[in-house]
Amino acid sequence: MKFSTSILSVALALGTSSFTYAFSTQQSTSSWSRTNNNIGSRWPFLGPLSSTTEDKVESTAASSADATPKPSGLNDTAPGTTLPPEFQVARDAVVAGLTASIPNPALEKPLVYFMDQYFSALAAAAASGSKNPDGSDITAKQAAKLMSETLSYGMKYGLGAGPKGKFVFDVKHKALRAKGDDERYDEVSLKEMLGDGVDVDFYAAGCDFFRPSMDLENSIVLGEKNLKQALEQINAGENVVFLANHQSEADPQVVSCLFEKVSDNMGDMASHVHYVAGHKVTTDPLAVPFSMGRNLICIHSKKHIDADPETKPAKSRQNMSAMNSMLSGLKEGGMAIWVAPSGGRDRRDVDTGKIPIAPFDQKTVDMFRLMGNKSKKPTHFYPMSMVSYDLCPPPDFVEAGVGEQRNVRFTPIGIFVGDEVPNVGGAEKRHLFTEKAQEECEEGYVELLKGLDMERYIP
Repeated sequence: MKFSTSILSVALALGTSSFTYAFSTQQSTSSWSRTNNNIGSRWPFLGPLSSTTEDKVESTAASSADATPKPSGLNDTAPGTTLPPEFQVARDAVVAGLTASIPNPALEKPLVYFMDQYFSALAAAAASGSKNPDGSDITAKQAAKLMSETLSYGMKYGLGAGPKGKFVFDVKHKALRAKGDDERYDEVSLKEMLGDGVDVDFYAAGCDFFRPSMDLENSIVLGEKNLKQALEQINAGENVVFLANHQSEADPQVVSCLFEKVSDNMGDMASHVHYVAGHKVTTDPLAVPFSMGRNLICIHSKKHIDADPETKPAKSRQNMSAMNSMLSGLKEGGMAIWVAPSGGRDRRDVDTGKIPIAPFDQKTVDMFRLMGNKSKKPTHFYPMSMVSYDLCPPPDFVEAGVGEQRNVRFTPIGIFVGDEVPNVGGAEKRHLFTEKAQEECEEGYVELLKGLDMERYIP
């Protein structure tokens, strides 16, 4: 079985706004379960989490379930929320490690905020009885390990605190998933760049980080028949494009974890997805390690290109190279593409609390259809509705820079795969195809919200 898959925002090449993702997906064998007994020496942030601290975490593990914070949803934080004692001890230990290690003190406040969000989410997961894939409990030690590893990766590869500085992405980046049969790991330069992370499967690490914050037991996947048909088309060497709405930075993990819930084959397909990613994905320090675990085609948005006239020619050339790379994959066949034609995440209406789907950009959809035709391979289009907003609620307004405030909630999520979009409109009425795709996506979105008891978000 061969996959050459992409999650794309061709709006970038067309001069519309960029779609950027920040986090990755998952592997069937979870790395969190492979506990490292020498955590403190390998991950600097876990240094303060000594055996004494671990004893404290374990000794309070059975206490204070009633103190667990309840997920509030959306962007509303809960100032003064009290963590259960074992989670508070673990959180404080990781914060102490961060304070002692961070090279830029200005980053401490947003990172501590992110930690608070993450520990609260996993505390809520633990209190709900949610389990890890192997049936074990979600624990404070697990939260501390995952957060400490993630921050360590961000420091080394995102901020450049490692011996070789920041990780630099090629225009076409292949996921770093440890040695296996990947000949790149024979290169001295890669070994030196990764250092003690050379054995890390960054794809699995990204999935392991977010999976505990997903209420998978109460999550839903609708349209499995259509998803199965899409997989069969991919296996037959044809191309599939999922036209989706985009709600959170963790959408790639959402796709993977929910595809896995359908079957192992679906999970395997998700693990081979490629993303065409904007500059935030490869420059935001916290996003970098998650991006290292993804197959990427790296581009620049029209807005980002025009911001600096001196670098515009080079960025434009990179975009052209990215589009050529995508077309090559389509010509090869067996390519599954997940694209958010809106060019960005859905944003809530601050007045009503509703979360409408952002409008699909016709030029983006037209570009995918054009690329599919140029590939000379059959290319199929499916609407994909996603509900993941509460998992990582985005800012209410678009922010141009990197380093946005990140929220995390323990919440159910959902995906709906609609019927294949018929080839309506023709050359003269191309807008009808885009309108049909968005209409189907919106209908599936409403069905998901009803199934998840989130009718309050229906526009």
